[in-house]
Amino acid sequence: MIDAHHHIWRQTDLPWLTGPDQPRIFGAYDALKRDYPIEEYLDDLAGTGVQKSVYVQVNWAPDRFEDEVAWVQSVADAHGWPHAIVGFADFTVPDVRPQLDRLAKYPLMRGLRQQLHWHENPAYRFAARPDLAADPKLRANIVHLADYGWSFDLQVFTGQMEGAAGLAASCPGVTFILQHAGMLEDTSDAGWEAWQTGMQHLAACKNVVSKLSAFGTFIHANNPDFIAAMVEATVGIFGADRCLFGSNFPIEKLWIDYGALFGAFRVAAAGLSMAEQNAIFRDTAARVYRL
Repeated sequence: MIDAHHHIWRQTDLPWLTGPDQPRIFGAYDALKRDYPIEEYLDDLAGTGVQKSVYVQVNWAPDRFEDEVAWVQSVADAHGWPHAIVGFADFTVPDVRPQLDRLAKYPLMRGLRQQLHWHENPAYRFAARPDLAADPKLRANIVHLADYGWSFDLQVFTGQMEGAAGLAASCPGVTFILQHAGMLEDTSDAGWEAWQTGMQHLAACKNVVSKLSAFGTFIHANNPDFIAAMVEATVGIFGADRCLFGSNFPIEKLWIDYGALFGAFRVAAAGLSMAEQNAIFRDTAARVYRL
């Protein structure tokens, strides 16, 4: 089993945790304002059968993007975990390649994430504008990831999905890993319909896969029925061979323990064939992150 999305951190390295309080998608987060070391993460997943994991960047100060990767690489060198790193680079600069060159020396580097998600609700907003995926400079920079053999972890909301599909289409040599199955936050009938339409736009791009993760983000709870509905819908659109599990730990630890979270996903996928379950919990992540 592979956990394709988790974080470890030292509180002193994270201005987004140590700075003034501000609204967060995942609600009150006082419990996160502390170290979350690899030893605690390994204790959290004990007994689940998870054998490998992927670290995804946690927004250190942008000018310290290399420090983040260097530190995680040092943790992996000492402990054998994690097994891959998704770092950060600023793709809005004229040429991102000097940043990528600085990261290329770290053996576990597999991809980059720059969060593009924007929402009408300021508490859900991260990017400076909603249409960043259409920016020609950003698209030209992401194309370069193909030369490094790296993927791009794509984080957008429903209303941005059509533009994100255009980004993926403009970079056919890059694998895009959709974060959290598109972060469905509007579960009304209209919201579900819009999300499914957007997901179909993204699924039409064969270089896009979807991460099944963070389904408690907007409800601040572990809801097995919602997880099951999201797994069924996402697998129905993308196919299991283009879906992968991620825990989003320790964010989800705000409301659930790892075993119960992982168990809910296993139950949600129980009706699929063994080959499909293997794809979701191992094979897709192993392929796209080269584990």
